[in-house]
Amino acid sequence: MNKKEKEEVEGVVIESLPNTMFRVKIDNQKIVSCHLAGKMRINYIKVMPGDRVTVELTPYDETRGRIVYRYK
Repeated sequence: MNKKEKEEVEGVVIESLPNTMFRVKIDNQKIVSCHLAGKMRINYIKVMPGDRVTVELTPYDETRGRIVYRYK
């Protein structure tokens, strides 16, 4: 899959789940299950409920995503 095919949206983390999974409410009021990107795990970037994040969604499954950036 190309990087062009992935859609990046912003949202807010509403819940932390086991195994670095999170529930994120994206701007169009949908709730998406997300996991952390590998670079965020390697660099020990902590994500807490209430944080504003950027989520990558694939066109195949709109209910799952990947957190690629946490805003300061």
